Amino acid sequence: MDLIVELRNVAKRYSGRTIIENFSLGVKRGEFLTLLGPSGSGKTTILRLIAGFEQPDGGQIFLEGREAAPLPPYRRKVNTVFQHYALFPHLNVFRNVAFGLEERRLRSAEIRRKVQAILELVALPGTEERLPNQLSGGERQRVALARALVLEPSVLLLDEPLGAVDEKLRKQMQIELKRLRQRLGITFIFVTHDQEEALVMSDRVVVLQAGQLEQIGTSEEIYERPRTKFVAEFMGFENFLEAVPLGQEGGMCRFKAATGEVLWAPSATESGPASPQVLSVRPERLQISTGPPAEEARNLIRGVIVESFYEGRTRRSVVETGSGVRLVVREPNANNRDSAADRAPGVRVWVFWEPVWTRVYGNSSSHASPVPLIRSDFVVG
Repeated sequence: MDLIVELRNVAKRYSGRTIIENFSLGVKRGEFLTLLGPSGSGKTTILRLIAGFEQPDGGQIFLEGREAAPLPPYRRKVNTVFQHYALFPHLNVFRNVAFGLEERRLRSAEIRRKVQAILELVALPGTEERLPNQLSGGERQRVALARALVLEPSVLLLDEPLGAVDEKLRKQMQIELKRLRQRLGITFIFVTHDQEEALVMSDRVVVLQAGQLEQIGTSEEIYERPRTKFVAEFMGFENFLEAVPLGQEGGMCRFKAATGEVLWAPSATESGPASPQVLSVRPERLQISTGPPAEEARNLIRGVIVESFYEGRTRRSVVETGSGVRLVVREPNANNRDSAADRAPGVRVWVFWEPVWTRVYGNSSSHASPVPLIRSDFVVG
């Protein structure tokens, strides 16, 4: 495997507080890798260590196979794009982009050639004379990208660069960034706390919690097959049911849920044989029926709708079971033939789903918040 960045057992502490400990990660050459996690999980610290703005308190960092410790930031073929862009307000677009090249004392003709080429690449030709305050948020973001890319880094570090733009522009820039990386072949390491952003843009996603690597994988693996309860919760699994395993049958595992029903899950689970365990399923994998499902569903729970929210493309319903557990169901409005009255509070319904969508976890996790005991005021989600 051709690794362009490698962290081996890295540790970092601030004022005696451990931010990351014994952290290892390999970044492949040319990939788009995203560090995803809540605030305080260590994402930006890892970025700063790679850039050389911070030094590790333990472990080693390698850039293109060379130990990075002796290299100051300006000697590393790594550039950083920050959330607030850090453009020079008194310099026009050309001078902002040319700044690093001027520091390297390149000839004027070479600087002009490189700046014009990179502005073409980020779709900003003709803006050379504008000041930053004459640009839109998206244009300023592209200038910051151009300033970093014109120096031809091996690795581009992006610290939540889309956090300061509106939602519509952010979605456009997500696609543009992905296309840009594909055209240039540069390794991108991207930091975000936005799950959707990470899924859209990344070749691989690293989920962090309290300085620990919870899971690394493709967007689909992280979204559909989270390995820990923390990753499941962070990636939108809102329904958690305590259950006791009853054995296996026909390639599936049977469980007696705390709600009283027998539920099924795939036999190949990530958890051990601990008892009880926790069953989890995404809200969009659940379905609601106001009558018995046309085909007998293996995972079937009866309840009453207690809350219903119209969300535009989807409707979010909260169903309370007879034991007081609440399940969150999210259905696409375009495919739902039932009327809004069928999702009104007080309507008795069946909630059902395919066993294949059920994930199973142990009832404790070193980095996940504990799942409470079933009680009437416990809203899953």
